[in-house]
Order: sequence, then structure tokens, then C-alpha cells
Amino acid sequence: MPFRVAFVGVDHPHGSGWRETLAQLGNEIEIVAIVPRFGGATASLEERLAHVRRFDTVGELIAWGEFDGAILCTANNEGPAAIVQLAGAGKHVLAEKPVAASADEFRPAFDALRASGVAFQNGYMWRYDPGAERLREMVCDGRFGKLISVEMSFVTSDIRRRGTDHYLFDKEITGHGFFNWLACHQLDLLLYLTGESVVGVTARVGRFGAVNVPVDDGGVAILDLAGGGIATFLGGYWLPRWTGESYWSIRGSERWVHWHPSQPGTGGVLEIHGPQPQFMAMDETFTLPADSTPGYGGQRNVRLVRDWIESAQSGTSLCRNSPRSTLATLELLDVVYRSSQEGRRIECEIPAA
Repeated sequence: MPFRVAFVGVDHPHGSGWRETLAQLGNEIEIVAIVPRFGGATASLEERLAHVRRFDTVGELIAWGEFDGAILCTANNEGPAAIVQLAGAGKHVLAEKPVAASADEFRPAFDALRASGVAFQNGYMWRYDPGAERLREMVCDGRFGKLISVEMSFVTSDIRRRGTDHYLFDKEITGHGFFNWLACHQLDLLLYLTGESVVGVTARVGRFGAVNVPVDDGGVAILDLAGGGIATFLGGYWLPRWTGESYWSIRGSERWVHWHPSQPGTGGVLEIHGPQPQFMAMDETFTLPADSTPGYGGQRNVRLVRDWIESAQSGTSLCRNSPRSTLATLELLDVVYRSSQEGRRIECEIPAA
């Protein structure tokens, strides 16, 4: 019997991509109900989902109740309350990142998830990327030696691509801008990949582009790692067309690696540089095969969804994104924003989760 899901926020900007992802799981999953949350613009799915139940609110959906879990794609100002309702009703939750504008806003959802024991997965799909998995294994195996530095950069399309009236740039709805919505991917992955806590943050976040909106369009953060290393992130909504650039460099006392996770025509490229014993440098370029899987995030997201389903059905903890890791990422974002606002380094203890 397929896992029955309700899709809350089916008209979310990423909604069509999520639906394509679910289609890759065949008979493993079935959408049995939808709840539009972004104006109800569901014309593109009238035929495919014409037969499923439709509800106006999460409360109405829960009162009906004939589903196992929910895909939750809502804005920050709605996500935590919806999770509290769903978890309280014993329904498993897979949520689009970042879920909330701050750690404090997410804590009621965190408590509800922990109390209910339902399976929870957040949409940080890069934890399922093969390149990220290889780097995590290298760190865990000690192949970098002492971790010295991690450099992260992600720059994407400017605000004009979506328009200033998009909900992402409405402070009342989202709370924050680029760091909360996109830099969260890299900061979440930093905690997962290095396995180290962040113990200090120095940041400058703001509006640097040509369009004036009430939320941040990017910035820079310096993150002190518990093991004595340092991580940096630079990024923003700064490119004048629909595109994006992503880059990582990880340096240790024994080797360094440049990672191009979105290299065109590939599934990512790892440029690995190591010691030079016997006058022969240990260098390698490892190219992962391109992922042609349709949907949001390709095969990464298929694996993420499948782990969520298996966790829900088996009662085991297979999800790489947990309530604790979601809270940790939001706590880190809070410190980034606070450091920028106060203009100083902030000491903290953000656990790797």
C-alpha cells in the first residue's frame, strides 16, 4: 500500500518540483489531498490531481485525517504552527526548508515533533549529495588531518528576477532574506559535513544589490569551528539573470579539496590535492556523473523523501535532517543576524547535528 501524503502548500514556488520528485517514487507514495497556501494558483495541476481531496486549512485536513504524512511547503510565518498541528495529530512531516524565521519561532514545532515521535525530514537535500557524502567521509576518516578552513560561496539571481512584490522579500511573511532562505543550505551542510560545532560568528548581512527591499540580499559570515578551524561564507541575490554559482574549498593539514557541486554537465567535481611523498604529488580530479532525475533536487531529493517514508513506516530514525538539526541551523542563522546587527563577534555553541 502506498504511503498516503497530503501536500500542504501545493502551489509553493517549489511545488511543481516537489511533485515531480514524488512522481519518481512510483507506487511508494500517493498524494491523497492538497491544501493551497499561496493564492490557490493550481491550474497547472488541475488534471493530474483533479481526483484528490482539497482543503482550505491544515485544521480541515486533519479533521478529515485519511493520510499518513504531509509534505509541508509553507512560508516561515505558517510553518511552525502547521507542524504543531500535524505532529499533534500523529502525522509525519516533510517540510520545505527553512521552516521558520528563527529558532524561537521553531521551538514549539521542535517540542511537538519530539513529543509525538513522528518521522520528520527537512528539505536540506544537500545532505544527500554524493559529493557532500564523499567529503563527509574524508573528514570523518581524518584524511584532511587538522581541519584548517572551509570556504563556501553561493551567489544566485538578483531580486529583479522574481520581483520586489514576491513573498520572499516581504519581511512580515519571511522575517529575513537571503541568509534565511538560501545561505541556510550551506550553513546546514557545514554542520553536517564537518561534524564540528560553531563556537563564534562574525557577520555582515544587508542589502548590497541595486534593489531596495526590507530584507537582506546577501552578505558574509566568518564562523569559528570548535576544532580550531575557520569557515567563511559569501553569497547573495546578486546575478542579473536566472543562474547560480556555488563553490567550496576545504583545507586541512594533510590535504585540500575544491568542490564544484553544480559544475555543468556533471554531478559535481572534486579537485583533491594531497601530500607529496616520494616526489609524487597526490592529486586527483573526481567527476561525479550527471544526475538527470526529474524534480526538485534530482536524485538527492528522491533519497531524502524515501528515507522519510521508510522512517515513518518502520519507526526507525533514517532521516538525515532532524528536528535537532533544523533547530541548530536556525540557531546559527540567528547568531549571524545578531552579529551583523551588533557589529561584533558573537560567541555561541551551535552543535553539529
